[in-house]
Amino acid sequence: MPAARPARIPSQRDGVEETEAAGTTVDHLTETYRAHYRSLLGLAALLLDDTASCEDVVQEAFIRVHSARKRVRDPEKTLAYLRQTVVNLSRSALRRRILGLKLLSKPMPDMASAEEGAYDQLERRDLIKAMKGLQRRQREVLVLRYFADMTEAQVAETLGISLGSVKAYGSRGIAALRVAMETPA
Repeated sequence: MPAARPARIPSQRDGVEETEAAGTTVDHLTETYRAHYRSLLGLAALLLDDTASCEDVVQEAFIRVHSARKRVRDPEKTLAYLRQTVVNLSRSALRRRILGLKLLSKPMPDMASAEEGAYDQLERRDLIKAMKGLQRRQREVLVLRYFADMTEAQVAETLGISLGSVKAYGSRGIAALRVAMETPA
């Protein structure tokens, strides 16, 4: 069977017929940015621990989706593509940070971001502290399920795991959060 090709939209320019690949338009991506930047920033904030990294991850996600917008054929999937990119870039940022900590002799001081006020609204210290104590997959499932308001099936697709795994990680993560939140600091 031949491979599927992207849909082509014919256009006329100076009497010469050209074709453009169908995909997410710049206008649609701009509207998605305006509507979902804060929610994606919040998603990154729950996976990472400092505002500057969260902002970098979300900006990089939009840059990557913009570069690949012709491949996102269904504009309705742009937000899902962005969420997946934010999760993947957050993982990469954490891996780079761990490697950096291994290579550095002393830790770098925390730098406050200009958007510290936006992060303060998202911050609930006890919950974030408890979330950091969870396993990576438990944290990812809970963030996507309850903060990003995704269904279990959407979480499974985003993380590339089975629906049963999403349920198991979610259940164990909630149980661990209950224990952590009940324990006085």
